[in-house]
Amino acid sequence: MKLCNRGAIVTGASQGLGRMIAQRFVEEGANVLFCGRDDQMLASVETELQSAAFAGQKVIARRCDVSSNNEVEAMFRQYDSELGQLSILVNNAGIYGPKGPTEEVDWDEWQRCIEINLCGTVIPCRYAITRFKKLGEGKIINLSGGGATSPLPNLSAYAASKAAVVRLTETLAEELRDWHVDVNAIAPGALNTRLLDEILQAGPERVGAEFHARAVKQSQTGGVPLALGADLCVYLASEQSNGISGKLISAKWDPWSSLHKYKNELGATDIYALRRITPEDRCRNWH
Repeated sequence: MKLCNRGAIVTGASQGLGRMIAQRFVEEGANVLFCGRDDQMLASVETELQSAAFAGQKVIARRCDVSSNNEVEAMFRQYDSELGQLSILVNNAGIYGPKGPTEEVDWDEWQRCIEINLCGTVIPCRYAITRFKKLGEGKIINLSGGGATSPLPNLSAYAASKAAVVRLTETLAEELRDWHVDVNAIAPGALNTRLLDEILQAGPERVGAEFHARAVKQSQTGGVPLALGADLCVYLASEQSNGISGKLISAKWDPWSSLHKYKNELGATDIYALRRITPEDRCRNWH
């Protein structure tokens, strides 16, 4: 098992991809505390994962709003008292936020999206980092996606927050390199989860005809399997990926299962990173 006796916190894990990540971590031997905001769903997933756990393995569900510093602090305190040493943090909690032209959407909803997607990543990172520095190692995995690498008209809060998460990931990777803490972001692909349902329900008038049409097609074809993103998280949480840090990795498109073979090349380049493109990068001379 790739995560035997390692400890993890997974946010936003009462359903969808987060639930699948928690499940795969349990299957790989990790002790897991996972959180969400729906008590009923959390209890159901906790019962299911506890029944799948091995003897002595711990699985705990907790209600937590990751944008609340007090709630996150309490979650980490519970982890310390009941599970002990923390090795892995997966920041999966996130929302699409308001849908529509930026100047028309509700401003409170726009800010709330930033609070959950960006602040809800930074806050757990802060508490994990203090523990990882004492330990001298650790793994942080942040969920990003297509919103980080291309414009998403009518979903500006989501796009801005996810781009910010990737640059945060790159920055933390540099800050924590001397403590052997690997920090990466993943793009899990187009998933058929509650977020897709939101796009379908919003309709083409609010999210745009092209984006809505892609969502309809995705719902019909099945989307990217949740297990693919979860397995990438297992890889990045395992010792096999030690030294790979500061990257945005696609679960669907990148050869991630063998990236450890190219660790030195990755560390010396801006491959899998957000960067400004110059005319010279496209073989143009504008001087």
